[in-house]
Amino acid sequence: MPSATPPASPQPVNFLGRETSPYLLQHADNPVHWRPWGEAALAEAKARNVPILLSVGYAACHWCHVMAHESFEDETIAGLMNELFVNVKVDREERPDLDAIYQSALAMLGEQGGWPLTMFLTPGGEPFWGGTYFPPSPRYGRPGFADVLRGMSAAWRDKQDQVKRNVDALVGALNRRPESGGGEIALETVDKVAARLGEAIDMVHGGIDGVPKFPQCSIFELLWRGWRRTGNVDLRSATIVTLDRICQGGIYDHLGGGFSRYSTDAQWLAPHFEKMLYDNAELIELLTLVWQETKSPLYAARVAETVGWVEREMMAEGDCFAASLDADSEGEEGKFYVWTEAEIDRLLGAGAAPFKDAYDVRPGGNWEGHTILNRSKRMLLGAAEHEERLAKSREILLKARESRVRPGRDDKVLADWNGLMIAALARAGSVFDRPDWIARAVAALAGVREHLTARDGRLRHSYRRGRLQHPATLDDYANLARAALALHEATGEADYLAYARRLVDLADRYYWDTEDGGYFFTAADAADLIARTKHAHDNATPSGNGTMAMVLTRLFHHTGETRYRGRAEATIAAFSGELGRNFFPLATLLNAAEFLARPLQVVLVGRHDNPSFRAMLRAVAVAASLPNLVLQTIGPDADLPVGHPAHGKGAIDGNPTAYVCDGPVCSAPIADDKALAAALAQR
Repeated sequence: MPSATPPASPQPVNFLGRETSPYLLQHADNPVHWRPWGEAALAEAKARNVPILLSVGYAACHWCHVMAHESFEDETIAGLMNELFVNVKVDREERPDLDAIYQSALAMLGEQGGWPLTMFLTPGGEPFWGGTYFPPSPRYGRPGFADVLRGMSAAWRDKQDQVKRNVDALVGALNRRPESGGGEIALETVDKVAARLGEAIDMVHGGIDGVPKFPQCSIFELLWRGWRRTGNVDLRSATIVTLDRICQGGIYDHLGGGFSRYSTDAQWLAPHFEKMLYDNAELIELLTLVWQETKSPLYAARVAETVGWVEREMMAEGDCFAASLDADSEGEEGKFYVWTEAEIDRLLGAGAAPFKDAYDVRPGGNWEGHTILNRSKRMLLGAAEHEERLAKSREILLKARESRVRPGRDDKVLADWNGLMIAALARAGSVFDRPDWIARAVAALAGVREHLTARDGRLRHSYRRGRLQHPATLDDYANLARAALALHEATGEADYLAYARRLVDLADRYYWDTEDGGYFFTAADAADLIARTKHAHDNATPSGNGTMAMVLTRLFHHTGETRYRGRAEATIAAFSGELGRNFFPLATLLNAAEFLARPLQVVLVGRHDNPSFRAMLRAVAVAASLPNLVLQTIGPDADLPVGHPAHGKGAIDGNPTAYVCDGPVCSAPIADDKALAAALAQR
């Protein structure tokens, strides 16, 4: 190792100017000499023999903006970064594969993950130390960023033995395979986990006890399934109190619709105001599932309002969906969304008093001198007349809000997040009898297929302004296959089933672990990565392996092909040993295990243009909350796969007919919607 740091490279051209990521473009004019991830950055680090400073964030991230303003726009700190490091900026939404690797490395260092992620790497890309947000000078119990930069550079220069030990330990751990229990996950185990998670719920305000609070939809689906399966009313109550509080809290945008990413307090009052496509997709679907039992007007309203927000503010190229809205506008977090009492009084006049009472508007505000609109005082909606008056007041305020400087919008199209929203719209559209929502999902999937499929027939992860970029991950295939199956059940169109099968075939070819089972996060031919990770834990979105296990189970029932069931079993078995280490992030995998063990198949025989057939479809949609439902609609002249419990059964006397199949046993033919609703209500 040289005794002195080589000089920094000369002032470069704008290395980020040709990127499509809004997040990278936000940093294109920083005095930091940012480079995108790639061979050129690694080669420069090797040539200069300096470490890489990797900074990972996303366009809607508030603390990413804070660190950018404090450090990356500061000439002194930027000069230090340029002198001591090759600086690489990554959009975590474009490169979830890179983010997953380095977030895991940070966790192995005993640090809490998140964004912005700040990692120090060897010129080969191996991590040796890291953190998240660093202030420019010591603050919040954190070291100052300038001190961190000097310390890491000195460690690289003078403590190579320690750096090598860190690198070897971290890279070895990153490539370690998950623990396989070698078998199925029993329903008794799922019940125990649900009960344990139920004990962690804040039964006053909802959510996992503590702060910050995230919606954690996969966990609350697990609790809801546990209630449906075991009758444990505490799990039902935990789910409902959480959804009620989220729907009425400040985390929800009561004027424009849509949910923010998380709450900074226990009451769901003050969010970080960024709105992510994936959170809203997951909440639409969970609210729809729980509404099927509760028929809560609040949940129906929040679903409709959130879909309205998606259609108004989140549409992107090709009828697809944009990724996110920023937390900040005019350099201030939440400025677009908050109000003063004086503004409310001026805009609403005589109607201000009931609105202020309903939405917690106070003279001094409820957050930093302003008011975050919320209805946490009352969990139920009011009488129809009262709600109509409030709706008119909201329209006035929404119109006034439109004149404000809007938060930034990240309009890139991501395959996995679009899959989540397509599935949510397909299911909500079926349940709430909104064919326009289903049509929106149909158009979005068509757009994804057109814009996110490369010439080799494989998916790519990201698309923006005519540029298809970055290799797909397992999550892209899993979520789009799930979306295609949701549309198949919503429309009866066979093409969606065929597309789901194609996606699974590609996932099997490029992502399947032939030695231990389960799917890797990245493809076998993926380049520029130091590790090939494989896991089943949920992050901000449901795990790809858990989702794929559900897809495989559903494909088995739709096709009768046992290879799908076998692969679902193998996927779950590949991660069953992880339950003994930490079950908390495995909710999607556990939900998949229950689905595999307890599917409920409903077969409708008839024609979609027949009013009686459509009445039966409505009965399936609203009779009960059925998380394990597999809906199959076939024409009078068609048949189900050999081996299906209803194989050979058809329409009775030419009339639409239903069969409800629990495991290998099917009901007698059901010939009208009321009888079908009664049969499903007993499940």
